[in-house]
Amino acid sequence: MRRLTIVFAAFWLSALSAQTRFDIVIRGGRVLDPETGLDAVRNVGVTGGSVARIATGELQGNTMIEAAGLTIAPGFIDLHSHGQNAENYRLKALDGVTTALELEIGVLDVPAFISARTGRALIHFGASVSHPAARVATLGHPMPPGAIVPASGPATNDHLTDDQFTKMAALLDRGLDAGALGIGMGLAYTPGATRLEVIRTFRIAAAHGVPVYVHVRSAGRIEPGSSIESIDEVIAAAAVTGASLHIVHINSSGLRDAMECLRLVEGARARGLDVTTEAYPYGAGMTAINSALFDPGWQERNGITYKDLQLVETGERLTKERFDRLHASADPKLVLLYLNPDEIVDAVVEHPLAIVASDGDVENGKGHPRGAGTYARILARYVRERRTLTLMDAIRKMSLMPAQRLERAAPAARRKGRVQEGADADLVLFDPRTVQDEATYEKGPLPSSGFRYVLVGGVAVVSDGRIVENVFPGRALTR
Repeated sequence: MRRLTIVFAAFWLSALSAQTRFDIVIRGGRVLDPETGLDAVRNVGVTGGSVARIATGELQGNTMIEAAGLTIAPGFIDLHSHGQNAENYRLKALDGVTTALELEIGVLDVPAFISARTGRALIHFGASVSHPAARVATLGHPMPPGAIVPASGPATNDHLTDDQFTKMAALLDRGLDAGALGIGMGLAYTPGATRLEVIRTFRIAAAHGVPVYVHVRSAGRIEPGSSIESIDEVIAAAAVTGASLHIVHINSSGLRDAMECLRLVEGARARGLDVTTEAYPYGAGMTAINSALFDPGWQERNGITYKDLQLVETGERLTKERFDRLHASADPKLVLLYLNPDEIVDAVVEHPLAIVASDGDVENGKGHPRGAGTYARILARYVRERRTLTLMDAIRKMSLMPAQRLERAAPAARRKGRVQEGADADLVLFDPRTVQDEATYEKGPLPSSGFRYVLVGGVAVVSDGRIVENVFPGRALTR
């Protein structure tokens, strides 16, 4: 009798699916859901911005997408995307990204950030509130428009008084109340921040129930200021305050000791701390040359010198004279820093705890290849070529894991990073045999290939491998 009931229920659901007409039906693709482990050919019905049905039987839709031979995965979530404009959103969409967030450094005026993009964004967006921006503003030196990090100077290097910290804290509270997803800290860019300032800032995050997204204080093996010490500092701050912690780009912060840094994260998590981390699949970093990262001692700390710096806008390798002029300038020119060999980058990316995030920023077609090719590179290099990640593991690192990092602050993230009935219809369809990153250091941030369709909130923003013009389904992800 129970078997007959199950058979009847399956028949009833199949008949119901055949009668229902969905906005979009994706037919015959290989569905990968990293949360449930579903890996099977299915038909997917989308209605009203959500996944309404996943079925083996036929579904009817106003728009039909034939997906035979394609993988249907959750849209990728980039926790670390500095390029928050139309140019970068187009490159992200062509790389399978449906949500791009500015969390490492963040923004100071969260309402203005959200307002400027609402109804104008190709993909979803969001930000943390910026500790560096709040700090320099408190000291009377607000960041110039367009700058990602503050220029080196007294506002980044001096210690705060108690009164100054109180004023800065009010700015952070205001941003969190306005919907910021956490607090962004760039300790490498604010070396004047004392250990007490760090702990007090973590306490603010803990009180609001949001993570702190941190670029740690320093890198390399020189003590004091090593990678190990820098990772240890923020894990300790999380332990004593109860704040959640996300350590950005542990590949470039850890350098030769990146795997030891990951062991610190493992140990913290094993003892109940909410600590996560991320990596991007390239050996070079990129940042502003006039920042405090290049204050005296940068060569010894990072194990590089002038010839290892490349000016993004011209492609030139720097000399001491050229570096000195650029570092003293008020203009935040971007430089590539050639830091890490492939074997370190590969080991970090392949580690089970490493979320994939790009740290990307493209300006007028110039920038690090990570701004355009991070997600395709994971699929091409690590899944197809090296075979060190399964396709499911790669999808998990790019979708479910970042969604889970966001869920404490933003419950709406529980509907992202999954292909399940009721989940947001943020979906990517790609051919795993041909998906490829085209961006290189030499050619620049060229769009990736192989992503055939990308849906954001049930709206196609990429169709047959090309951007769909004049659609803006992106919505703010807020606390």
